[in-house]
Order: sequence, then C-alpha cells, then structure tokens
Amino acid sequence: MENSVHNAQPVLPGSEPPRDSEIEQVRIELQALDPDGRRFAAAIRRTFDMLLDGRNTGRFRWEQLFKTEKTHCGTLVEINLQREFGFDGGQSMDYSVTGIDVDCKYSQAMWHWTIPPEAIGHICLLVWADDQAGIWSAGLARITDDILNQGRNRDGKSTIRAAKRGRITWLHRDATLPENVLLRLPQSDIDAIFGQSSGQARVNELFRRAQGRIISRATIATVAQQEDYMKRVRGNGGARTHLRPEGIIVLGQYSSDAQLAGALGVPVPGRGDSISVRLARVDLSFPDVPVVEINGAQWRVARPEDPVQPAPTLPKR
Repeated sequence: MENSVHNAQPVLPGSEPPRDSEIEQVRIELQALDPDGRRFAAAIRRTFDMLLDGRNTGRFRWEQLFKTEKTHCGTLVEINLQREFGFDGGQSMDYSVTGIDVDCKYSQAMWHWTIPPEAIGHICLLVWADDQAGIWSAGLARITDDILNQGRNRDGKSTIRAAKRGRITWLHRDATLPENVLLRLPQSDIDAIFGQSSGQARVNELFRRAQGRIISRATIATVAQQEDYMKRVRGNGGARTHLRPEGIIVLGQYSSDAQLAGALGVPVPGRGDSISVRLARVDLSFPDVPVVEINGAQWRVARPEDPVQPAPTLPKR
C-alpha cells in the first residue's frame, strides 16, 4: 500500500535521515517491543473505538465524530500508546524511551503534524492513521528549525517541510490497521443490519452478511447497542442458536474454534473476535477443499449455490 491516496503528496528529494544515535536507540527499543507493529496498531484501533463509542452511539465512521472529538484523538493516541508499552513520562516530553525524551504527535492527515516550539531539539514520534483506508504509519524525527516550515499558527506550532520529509526514520509505513468491518460492507448490508428492531436481530444480520470476516467486540457492541452485547453472540439464545438452522456457525477466540477456523481455511479469530461461516456437508463434487469433521460428519465452507442445511452442533468450548 505504499502508493496510498492518503500519501498522494510525494516525499520530495531530500537528505536521508541523518545518523542520530538517540533516534537509533529509540527505534531499536520500539521495534524490539513490537516487531510487526501489532501492538501499535491495536492501540490506534482502541483509540478509534473509544472515540466512536459505538455501544452507546451506533457510530462507526470517522466523519460521524464531532469536531471536538476528532481534536481529542491525538491525546488518546498518546495515552493508549503509553498504556500499551508502559512508557515512563519524559522530563519535558510525553515519554521516556530508554531514558530519552520522546514527544508523541498524531495527525488526522498525513504529513500534517503540528510541532510546538518546545519540541525543537527533541525526538518526535509521528503517528498517522486512516480508518477508512485501514492503514497507519509511525516514524521518528529530530525536530530542528531547518526541517520546519516558517509559517506558524497562533500557538507557534509549525509543520515539517515537504523537502525534509526524508528526515523521518520510519518504524512502520502504511501498515494494516485492524479492520473496522462495518466500513467494508455495502450500504445495502449496513441498512439491513441497522434496520432491525432489536440488538439480537442486528447481531444476527451482521453475522449473516459479514461471513468470512473477522468481527471485533467493538463491532458487535456497535451493532447490538446493549450492555450485554457479547451475550448476543453465544449459543444459549444468541446468534449461534439463531443462525444454526441456516447452516451458519459462529466461531470465537476459543482454541477449539481457532482449530476449526484454521482447518476450514478461514481467518482465525483472535481475542475478543468472532467469525461466521456457512457450512455444507462434504460430497464428491469438491474433493480438494478444506474439510473438518464435526460429530462424525465431514463439513466444508458452503458455496452460494449449496442448499441451506442446519449446521452441526459445535463441540463444547
């Protein structure tokens, strides 16, 4: 995704990031704590979900937030990253990473970090994410006068010059953000889900229409809009019960469910996640597809043309 439209402004030719022993020290520490960026991405995902507050509001799009909520996003990113990694507070900046002061700056738009005068001379952790595009970036830069634009806002803050963007040492660039599945569904599916009159009916419809996709707890909370939202997924009267006659199973974070998902060749749900899939009994028509045995019978992922048949009862978790 290096050529994302959100990075349409090219990095103009400029110097490579200069050798900076403190930036290198911070980079090594952050990459040791989070080699693949999953913890970083999870903290950003939590920030978006906190702001959207789907359980109470039903919101799932960035543009549904109020201006003041969007402004607060940077503060929440800073807090959630500190909680995730356990950073100490810095002497004059947000964090202390291996004893080095690091300021955290988040921007709603790529390249638009606003740098305050007090950050000059310090290292900034520059973070950006786009929920609609499903990507995020984070890098490190030593803030000096020469990399900042001359223009200042009322608070004396400035942005990084286009010609100096090469001075950013990237930790992760256009990495994948945990999916907000409601942003990926057609509007007709969204209308069908939120058009249901009860939380249980909305959750049932979500699992019908988002088969084969990882569905997070936050998404279920947004759709159910009830305090006991995860109850709407379970087998004792929840979606697992309601959808079984339609051949649909709902797998969760349990190890037995993860094994079934892996054997069926569908994404494996992580902690707090769920995934739905319709099953069909195995026959000779599809000899080379993933198959699982449940209660003595063999099953595969159903195809659209397969007739609906009740799903098997899953093993006790």
